[in-house]
Amino acid sequence: MATCCLAFAPQEQKKITIFTIGDSTCANKTLEKGALERGWGQMLPSYLDSRYVVVDNHALNGRSSKSFRDEGHWQPVYDKIKKGDYVFIQFGHNDQKPKEDRHTDPGTTYNENLRRYVNETREKGGIPVLLTSMVRRKFDENGKLIETHGDYLQAVRDVAAEMNVVLIDHNISSKQLVESMGPEDSKKLYMWVEKDTNLALPNGREDDTHLRALGAKKMANLI
Repeated sequence: MATCCLAFAPQEQKKITIFTIGDSTCANKTLEKGALERGWGQMLPSYLDSRYVVVDNHALNGRSSKSFRDEGHWQPVYDKIKKGDYVFIQFGHNDQKPKEDRHTDPGTTYNENLRRYVNETREKGGIPVLLTSMVRRKFDENGKLIETHGDYLQAVRDVAAEMNVVLIDHNISSKQLVESMGPEDSKKLYMWVEKDTNLALPNGREDDTHLRALGAKKMANLI
């Protein structure tokens, strides 16, 4: 199985593009009206040299490996891929959902969808990169994270090994980060907002999946 070590060398008047496809944990979020939520794909450019690399983030809220394609969001990405570009692929959060328009099964339909993204990226001369889902902030009584993604994580690893695809095991690295911060301090990464502290969320919010700016930066830095 390939591991991720990406080196971006200068090219004459040409930038490498990293396309990101996935769900709300990666997606661009509004900056208006004091909105606090961010996606790691939104923060990824901060860690790259913009002279040589551009991030084109196509991740969208609520999408699975199935619905992203079925709704027509993959085709514009496919059309733009050039030789040497990267496509970062991170699904799983919404593939778990029971709704038929989003649900896939690890080991069968989920794997098949990932393979198809990989093959089509390679058809265009692009370099696919598979990512496992970043961890949800769900602690047990001993301060250890409870894994919520089940067999979807291993499915990504299996496809990466099978197809010799670069793998970023974002689940493992994010788990190490969140556990190291502990149950209380790690709230700073996620959308935990106290009541009456933010105009966009006057009633507050306790969200263990979606990220604030600090969390999105740290998750991007892991990549």
